[in-house]
Amino acid sequence: MKYEAVIGLEVHTELQTATKIFCNSKTSFGAPPNTNVSPVCLGLPGVLPVLNKKVLEFAVRAGLALNCEIARFSKFDRKNYYYPDLPKNFQTSQFDLPICKEGYLDVEVDGEVSRIRITRAHMEEDAGKLVHHGDSITTADYSLVDYNRTGTPLLEIVSEPDIRSAKQAVAYMEKMRAILQYCGISDCRMEEGSLRCDANISVRPVGQKELGTKTEIKNINSFKGVEKAIEYEAIRQAKILEAGGTIKQETRTWDEKEGVTKSMRSKEEANDYRYFPEPDLVPFTVSDEYIEKIRQTLPELPDARKARYMESFGLSSYDADYLTNDKARADYFEAMVKASAEPKEACNWLMGEFAGKLSENGIEITESPVTPEGLAALLTLIAKGTISGKIAKQVFPEMWETGKAAEEIVKEKGLIQISDTSELEAIVMEVIQANPKSVEDFKAGNKKAVGFFMGQIMKATKGKANPRVVSGMVMKKLQEL
Repeated sequence: MKYEAVIGLEVHTELQTATKIFCNSKTSFGAPPNTNVSPVCLGLPGVLPVLNKKVLEFAVRAGLALNCEIARFSKFDRKNYYYPDLPKNFQTSQFDLPICKEGYLDVEVDGEVSRIRITRAHMEEDAGKLVHHGDSITTADYSLVDYNRTGTPLLEIVSEPDIRSAKQAVAYMEKMRAILQYCGISDCRMEEGSLRCDANISVRPVGQKELGTKTEIKNINSFKGVEKAIEYEAIRQAKILEAGGTIKQETRTWDEKEGVTKSMRSKEEANDYRYFPEPDLVPFTVSDEYIEKIRQTLPELPDARKARYMESFGLSSYDADYLTNDKARADYFEAMVKASAEPKEACNWLMGEFAGKLSENGIEITESPVTPEGLAALLTLIAKGTISGKIAKQVFPEMWETGKAAEEIVKEKGLIQISDTSELEAIVMEVIQANPKSVEDFKAGNKKAVGFFMGQIMKATKGKANPRVVSGMVMKKLQEL
């Protein structure tokens, strides 16, 4: 029997505010444990929370960008549960009146566009962080608690179960990250926990309308993890059903090292949390004027930017997607084009050599030692015929390591491309005369012989010969023989 996966995602993103959602403690990442705390976020007696107005602004901003309806009346609720990282034994969240609802995102996978509906997006406070002493949560001898993250403002964005594959889930997450970055409400650094995901997964026979029993995988913090965890869990459930078993509704964790999901606890339902209105925070209203004011400040979003890149620069859907799914990358690309780089060549370099260097060094594009203008200058040297693309790939690492301009490196190392036919003619003839068998192969109709001669000439000139000029000269000389 064939099965299909039914997937819904709960995306949690930390909002990029200077202070926490209900107090003035800092939200900076990497501070010493338990230093960014206050009596409010620790839930000590005699204190009252006050909503950070920036959190509301960011929530509305995100909702508009995600095509959501913004609630005119909303409130906070207490979500009651006990866990060591929750000092108050409840989380201040939103239940029945979320700030945003009924949105959607359109995602493209393998050329097919699908609409993923968004059920709701609501504000809440983050919990603390458990630091496990051991390889994983399931094998730890003990755990310590860092409350720095407690009270950090979150936006939880919940999708409908419209996702049907791990690839589609990743595409949805990538689009979500891009929108949040474009709107300036989150840095979405998954490695720092500012963007993470819970995946609700069930499987059912293909053609069946009823949903199967779902499991929830908690706190996946990488795109690779999202893809691998969903793939593993869907296969695990399908195997159980094939064997005549039943799926247990539970919460599971993704063990990156072992590449498996592991059971954590039985899955809670909404009524298990005993939600009730937060008595220390009054309900609030959002005016049409407030919403419209925020709408007017929205930037050009990824889909609009993608369409512009395809129309103005002639880029393919794939190339435009790659560039616009990361705001910093799109900004870098546009700076290159502004500095006179040809758009397609700029894109190719960002996808190839440049991306390789970022990965090799484990850094973000904003940390690149080569500026967009510097990389554009390198591509200009190729376009002018000063150097070849092959030589450029030698120059680029030098630019990366030294910070020198491309033109400076080319001059210092004598890498200027040879395009003068009079200078090349002797080399071309020498190579042809030294390889009579390849000449005969050419005359016999073997066109690959031209490639052999090209390779020998490039070797003789240490890669400095202009390939286009050499190719024409070789063909002409061979035809004259």
